[in-house]
Amino acid sequence: MYIIIAILAFGVLIAVHELGHFLAAKACGVKVNEFSIGMGPAILKKQGKETLYALRCLPIGGYCAMEGEDEDTGDERAFTRQPAWKRAIILVAGALMNFIMGFIIVVILYSGANYFVGNTIVDTIDGFKYAENGIEPGDRIYSIDGHRVYYQEDFSMYMSRSNGNVDMVVIRDGEKVLLEDYELAPDYYTDEDGEQVYVYGLTFNAIEANFWQKLRYSVYCSYNFVRIVWMGLTDLVTGNAGLDEMAGVVGIVSTINDVGQASATSAIAFANIAYLIALIAVNLAVVNMLPIPALDGGRVFFLLVNVIVEKVFRKKVNPKYEGYIHAAGMVVLLGLMVVLVVNDVMRIVG
Repeated sequence: MYIIIAILAFGVLIAVHELGHFLAAKACGVKVNEFSIGMGPAILKKQGKETLYALRCLPIGGYCAMEGEDEDTGDERAFTRQPAWKRAIILVAGALMNFIMGFIIVVILYSGANYFVGNTIVDTIDGFKYAENGIEPGDRIYSIDGHRVYYQEDFSMYMSRSNGNVDMVVIRDGEKVLLEDYELAPDYYTDEDGEQVYVYGLTFNAIEANFWQKLRYSVYCSYNFVRIVWMGLTDLVTGNAGLDEMAGVVGIVSTINDVGQASATSAIAFANIAYLIALIAVNLAVVNMLPIPALDGGRVFFLLVNVIVEKVFRKKVNPKYEGYIHAAGMVVLLGLMVVLVVNDVMRIVG
């Protein structure tokens, strides 16, 4: 069941993305020849005044076919004939819809929260080993190695990526205090029940989850998803992570299934899966806006290049050349997807 949910979720994410392009195109007066939900043979079709609306049999996405996307067809309402600002809005709208979808899921998930864990140190565990010239109760952790800390989750995330020594900035008595090369690592402590626990030895403040705090936390959580995506991309570029550590569609579906199976109840399973889907939605929004050919970000990049060329040389670039570049980019992206799928399958069967 969870595998089916994961597959349907991917279809919805892509359909929502294309819906963003569709709504923006209509608002900007661009002719849309077809808007389809799903792929493959059509189950239902309805011809509108100018747009064919279709529901197709494979629930794996959809598409918004605009007039003159990659070449000038001579139609005044073609995409390529629109002002640059209109084309930019249409191109960005898909990623924006994915981000909004992720944000809405997060808002729903945390609508029933009672409290959130903040970034202020309330106390330290007895025997705390890193108190000398370091953290004190009452300190509000502002940043770790230059990364802003808003809630306890940020503290845990950035500390886990450190080697145990960090440049930490705290707010103490209303002023910023730099704890340079501060050593702080999890260790074994004895809790109130006499059990040995492996923790950082810090207790953070609890924040009552009223309406505004829930909204604030939802904004923070969505923003944090963006930071997580950028960290992953940075690790990939710097060599801290390789393609073999990335997950493709098969790997993500498998992870969603594992999360669902490992959850204690169906309600918890759906909540955990919804959280992953929100993360994936924001991930798609960020990645899709990278300046890579075939992605919307690549199209926006070439749009800016074309504007500059027109300003400097007083001549428009033939859209078909950009189309060739995007076609080549699509081939590369498809090849990358195949590699990721093979890696996913090898991990699963291995």
